[in-house]
Amino acid sequence: MSDYKGQYSSAPTVDLAYDEGLRKFMLGVYNKMGLGLVLTGVLAWAAANVPAIQQLMFNITADGRFAGYTILGYVITFAPVVILLGAGFVMKNPTVATTTALYWLVVALIGLSTGANFLVYTGGSIATTFFVTAAAFGALSLFGYTTKKDLSAWGKFLFMAVIGLIIASLVNMFMKSPIFYLLISGAGVLIFSALIAFETQSLKRTYYALGGDEAGTAMATNYGALSLYISFINLFQFLLAFMGVRRD
Repeated sequence: MSDYKGQYSSAPTVDLAYDEGLRKFMLGVYNKMGLGLVLTGVLAWAAANVPAIQQLMFNITADGRFAGYTILGYVITFAPVVILLGAGFVMKNPTVATTTALYWLVVALIGLSTGANFLVYTGGSIATTFFVTAAAFGALSLFGYTTKKDLSAWGKFLFMAVIGLIIASLVNMFMKSPIFYLLISGAGVLIFSALIAFETQSLKRTYYALGGDEAGTAMATNYGALSLYISFINLFQFLLAFMGVRRD
């Protein structure tokens, strides 16, 4: 995966005018991402409400409150990060089949781990946050698609910002500071909002750099859907910190 991204992320500036092929490509990315979100919702609900899955994933108090993840729950929660990092080294010659499998595997694992949201927050606040996230995503992606400003310079800064966000989140797992958590969440909203616009424009450049290569375009659809899906999920999670109403 790292080779693939390295090959196309630094493509030279091209004419990003409207193109029917580009429209179909972007629709393919959004459709796959949308299906991934549907699967995430189904698996998250099942993890929170199906007793057999719930017991494997989460520790629940006697009064039905979420008390943390089980060992398997932690494994599933952190597995997407490990898989994505590992894919960069293992998938030296990615194919459409392997990138498709990677996408759905990551989506399934994230879906199961986010089931905790249904145990912590009310269904109404989850739904409200989801629709706010979807509206924000649409506006940010549209900006990335239509702007004439070159956003490629954002790449290195956003990469370092995400690394810093991960480190801060890990530190706060031990500190358990509510104020620090809100600061992290606020930073996360800003960082992933910028990432959505940046990734959308990068996808346009990737499409033109591929020059009609069907296999490359199919893989780019998978990678593009994965990138936007992860940014959407993270934006949703950070917004939930502000908008989520905890269960009594």
